[in-house]
Amino acid sequence: MASYVVMEPPGRSERAGATVFVRDGFAWLGLLVPPLWFAWHRLWIEAALTFVVMGLLSALGEKLGLGLAGSLLSLLVSLYVGLEGQGLRIAALRRRGWHEWGVVQAGWLDDADIRYALEAEAHADEAAPAPRMVPDAALARPAQPGMALGLTHIPGRR
Repeated sequence: MASYVVMEPPGRSERAGATVFVRDGFAWLGLLVPPLWFAWHRLWIEAALTFVVMGLLSALGEKLGLGLAGSLLSLLVSLYVGLEGQGLRIAALRRRGWHEWGVVQAGWLDDADIRYALEAEAHADEAAPAPRMVPDAALARPAQPGMALGLTHIPGRR
């Protein structure tokens, strides 16, 4: 059974269909064609960077006369995208303001969507948690000036 990370859009009032399910696992297409995989998921900078790095590694391998080993250098980039591609997608969504709702276990994407809808509906009935009380830093007492030698100084005492 696969795990899907559920990412919700920045505005919670938007339509429910805007949620994105990112499968947590190896990206086979990311291994085979990394720049196209990034472009498909609208990660334009990552796609351009991958294309440039793979081209530079191949050119470097040709210039140094590495032969097959030079081509295998670009395979390392493909392997990295296959292993970490989904994590890069999640990080890109977070940079755009999306937040992680949670993880859903399901066999297929449609099943994950149904499980998310049922759990989100169940959690909508619950009351929102009370906000955490954080003391205001402006009301804090200023540090006491005085002589301090090593570990003997206790703030607030003279």
